[in-house]
Amino acid sequence: MSHGLVSSPTEFASAYIFDLDGTIYLGSQLLPGAKRLIEELRRRRIPVRFLSNNPTRDPDMYVKKLTGLGLPTGLDDICNTVVTTVRWLKQNHPDAVLFPIAEEPLCRALTEAGFELSDDPSRIDIVIASYDRTFDYHKLQVAFDAIWFHKRAILVQTNPDRFCPFPGGRGEPDCAAITAAIEACTGTTCQVNFGKPSPVMLTEALSGLDVDVADCVMVGDRLQTDIQMALDAGMKSACVLTGEASPADIAALDEAHRPTYVLDRVDRLIPARYWGELGWSEDDL
Repeated sequence: MSHGLVSSPTEFASAYIFDLDGTIYLGSQLLPGAKRLIEELRRRRIPVRFLSNNPTRDPDMYVKKLTGLGLPTGLDDICNTVVTTVRWLKQNHPDAVLFPIAEEPLCRALTEAGFELSDDPSRIDIVIASYDRTFDYHKLQVAFDAIWFHKRAILVQTNPDRFCPFPGGRGEPDCAAITAAIEACTGTTCQVNFGKPSPVMLTEALSGLDVDVADCVMVGDRLQTDIQMALDAGMKSACVLTGEASPADIAALDEAHRPTYVLDRVDRLIPARYWGELGWSEDDL
């Protein structure tokens, strides 16, 4: 804990909402302290929810991944942009014909929810921009025709992330790149975002929990999504330095936009005065 910005909670919160990639794990490895943190919160019967802007996995896939990493998790504990996208569309445009520029998990979830998917621009009501590693000029043309030529479709996006971080400092272009391509050629503006920092995501994450937002903590590694969502909701936030955000990024923010806590490892969420009674040390994972 060498950096002056690092600060930890002194008490437990009523509930914790965790980002996943860069916070709980990176790639296929749990991050230091993640396992014992989640186990201790569950032992204390403090609600834990996992939140992700990644639309290339459905909740079942997250359950399988977390369980495989040694953190058995139920479907009710998972919320991601596949969930929020489908639910918002069902509530607001249940009869819409959709053109998802997306990968199989989201397309499958939309079909299972009863939506018609089409690449006929004359019939498309909503173009959904998402993380799509098969994005090509044909898909851009369909979106362009539906929005610009037929003046029929609106544009929405699953998440506003510019890139997805990978272990080793690499990354891949994310949804915002596809949204920007569509906006650039059509002159339209994306109307709804279903991922962090959207309140749509936070409402879904807290669904079923009888807790005050002000007594919860959002834990993540991205200032523009995880931390911004907490700020917008009047919720405490903890930024971990194990993913995207760096101490320099946080130091560059004015006080009003900084996270409540800054953690060099995620298990610092457990107040330091409990570490002794738990028999924890900084050398443990």
